[in-house]
Amino acid sequence: MTIKPGAFRFNTDSMKLEIFRGSANYEGTASMAGIGTLAAGQWEEIQATSPDVLTGGTRGVFAIGSTGSPSLSYDATTQYITVSTTGNAVDFGDTTDARGYGASFSSRTRGIFASGQDGNNLNVIDFITIASTGTATDFGKISDVLVRYPTGLSDSTRGVLIGGWDGSAAREEMRYVTISTTGNTVDFGNSTAANYGGTGVSSQTRGVYAHGGSPSARVNIFDYITISTQGNAADFGDNTATTNGMFGTANSVRAVFAGGYSPSAVNTATYITIGTLGNAIDFGDITVARGYGASAASPTRGAFIGGTIWPAGKNDIDYVQLMSTGNATDFGDLTDSKLGGGAFGCSNGHGGL
Repeated sequence: MTIKPGAFRFNTDSMKLEIFRGSANYEGTASMAGIGTLAAGQWEEIQATSPDVLTGGTRGVFAIGSTGSPSLSYDATTQYITVSTTGNAVDFGDTTDARGYGASFSSRTRGIFASGQDGNNLNVIDFITIASTGTATDFGKISDVLVRYPTGLSDSTRGVLIGGWDGSAAREEMRYVTISTTGNTVDFGNSTAANYGGTGVSSQTRGVYAHGGSPSARVNIFDYITISTQGNAADFGDNTATTNGMFGTANSVRAVFAGGYSPSAVNTATYITIGTLGNAIDFGDITVARGYGASAASPTRGAFIGGTIWPAGKNDIDYVQLMSTGNATDFGDLTDSKLGGGAFGCSNGHGGL
């Protein structure tokens, strides 16, 4: 059976209605499986709800991580912002363990905080209900190696945890969980190379992640996966510089990667179009050079939260309009002057939902 753009199907894995899309010059046909690029045709989920309807606005929730220099102690505090506004963060609750430098992903209702470190690598996974506030609840464990500096991304159903540092080497494994349930991670496949300190973004069908670090050096590699399937990653393109510890935020069309270390902290931002393949393009600058912080996204806006200028944590929050280019604008600060070194976070309005 062949299909053309405009066809509908019900995806029995995600339990969502999808439409088949092609680029303006699409001339071919594809199987019901879809090919996975806009040029060749791809399935995309039809949105039936809005986070604005569910919560009164897209909410970003983040674990602040390390309190920063000089003690480098770790904090269990979680905070939140409403992405469409500006202002200082508000207290949300706590994670189950004080830790930083983990990974986070989310559905429209639930946020997941996975892995990280408190001086030692941790395999904990916990979850929150984004529309409420309160202490996180145990979700499960990472079922193989203990890692810090992993990468996380998700669609509305599945969250994927990528790579990380096991204490002596970078890892190439990818693992996943079903966000609406609880339990330990399941094998997904492998990245194109061992990596850690990266950042991930997604559309409703595709996850794209920047590697960040390798066993010997920083790299500029982007990989991609189809989130609803399992298998190894494929090459997407390259970033403009070799950078790790970047912020990554996206709607369903465009992703912006910002900040990080190259090797010192930088304030540059680049962007990609998620549905295509290719190298990143200059976007502008963020307000403060820093890396290893949290990100949150609505369909129109991306926010960059906390981070470090090593070894000091930063309490800055700034934002960009995703579908334009230009420099970031000040949003506010973390609450109570807390510092967000190694912060990690999620939202109920990102591009995978």
